[in-house]
Amino acid sequence: MIQWSHHLIIAPILVPLLASALLLFLDERQRVAKAMISVISTLLLVLIAFILLKIESGPNDFGGVYLLGNWAAPFGIVLVLDGLSALMLLLAALLGIAALVFSLARWHAKGAHFHSMFQLLLAGLNGAFLTGDLFNLFVFFEVMLAASYGLMLHGSGPLRVKAGMHYIAVNLVAALFFLIGVSLIYGTAGTLNMADLAARLPQIEPDRLMLLQAGAGVLGVAFLIKAGMWPLCFWLPTAYSAASAPVAGIFAILSKLGIYVILRLTMLLFGDGPLDGFGANALLLGGMVTLIYGIIGVLASQALGRLAGYSVLVSSGTLLMVLGINDGVVSSGALLYLVSSTFTISAFFMLIELVERGQDAGANVLAVTMEAYGEGDEDGIDEAEGVTMPGTMAILGLCFAACGILLAGLPPLSGFIAKFAMLSAMLGAGAIGVPPTAAVWTLIVLVILSGVASLIAMTRVGIRTFWGSLEGTVPRVLVIELTPVMFLLALTLLLTVWAGPAMQYMDTTIRTLGNPANYIEAVQKAYRVPGYQGAPTKVGDP
Repeated sequence: MIQWSHHLIIAPILVPLLASALLLFLDERQRVAKAMISVISTLLLVLIAFILLKIESGPNDFGGVYLLGNWAAPFGIVLVLDGLSALMLLLAALLGIAALVFSLARWHAKGAHFHSMFQLLLAGLNGAFLTGDLFNLFVFFEVMLAASYGLMLHGSGPLRVKAGMHYIAVNLVAALFFLIGVSLIYGTAGTLNMADLAARLPQIEPDRLMLLQAGAGVLGVAFLIKAGMWPLCFWLPTAYSAASAPVAGIFAILSKLGIYVILRLTMLLFGDGPLDGFGANALLLGGMVTLIYGIIGVLASQALGRLAGYSVLVSSGTLLMVLGINDGVVSSGALLYLVSSTFTISAFFMLIELVERGQDAGANVLAVTMEAYGEGDEDGIDEAEGVTMPGTMAILGLCFAACGILLAGLPPLSGFIAKFAMLSAMLGAGAIGVPPTAAVWTLIVLVILSGVASLIAMTRVGIRTFWGSLEGTVPRVLVIELTPVMFLLALTLLLTVWAGPAMQYMDTTIRTLGNPANYIEAVQKAYRVPGYQGAPTKVGDP
């Protein structure tokens, strides 16, 4: 008999999907009721994600394989829960509840169907993290994109509409590449189930293998667009900085969806066998260029939104380089870095809206101009010392400083621990007499430079924002807006305190991913409910 907990695997998809459908029946004037339904749904997702993470952390390598319709793989739709998918589900749920609570102050009333689109976005994300076949990955990818289009345009405004049109056009191209890549893979291998595809790879003829490589390459482009790899990333800083604060907060995980899929397929399909190492050099070189581009963008950014957008590229470039190196120990630290940087950037996007609320855009331009020409350096020398900072600005300043420490990777927070884990793993090869390669040394230097660049940029902008403001206006901040920011930063503090168990979980997850035979066996031997007619138990059954 299947345990009740086994059915929780499909719950992260069904809960937001049903909530989204229910919200459509409520009039926009019933904002309180819609907000309550949306919050309850997202809180349920957090609870379910915690339970699934606990189940996955048990003695088995896989928390479970869920056969929709009781059809065995590769005929039916398969949902797979393992360490990586459970981690991403929890990450999405925590970001979702923070962004949703932040939106309740005012943003959810700026346009129609905000809560429905928000829940659809979560359903698409969760489905993409759980699905075990490429076709349904495409379906959930489209659900997530369709919801993100509406959320990107939420709140109107000419700048947001312009950036939203670019965002929609780029992601439609990504979806087209996705469809072409999936078609090529299916035409070559005859299956889209990931486990079945991995099992069939050794039997594919060499001449057809080239066509499959072409399909995998086209499919990879779609997710590299989403991950923001250079030169496919020019749209990202503008789009993310133009989105409303809660939307940008949840969008912080969308680039990580591309990283997730690339990691999943790389470890499952391109680890051993005929496609061993496929695309690794492209990821390594692309990650390097992306990281360099992100560093330049961080240093050049004067607006806080642009700084946050380029910080996303710094995070993506670092993770893509680690995927290109394909070292399990380094990848464990990279997973912790993925979680820490996503929490940080999401909190930063929402914090920016609070900080800039009391500022004037013209005054910011004037401040930058004065800084560039050295004007005003001697002003105020004779003024009284010890200017008192209002309580609101003090709290915002502390949150801003925490974001700066995390982005720069300074101790003692989780950003430092994640980067230290990656760098120590890279240098660990030299401790056993095998010196790091040139690519590893390049990654070490770039990771350090990215931290220095973030520190310089955040310090410069922080001084101008909190100590050199021309207006001296204190923004009006509600508790419901500040709480989500502090919640996400508190999660990075928990990652710091529980760094040992967190790294142990990451190590176990990477080791499980590095052994695709377990994944293949779990999917192929997934339990079927007895007595159901019409569903084949294995390939070849009538």
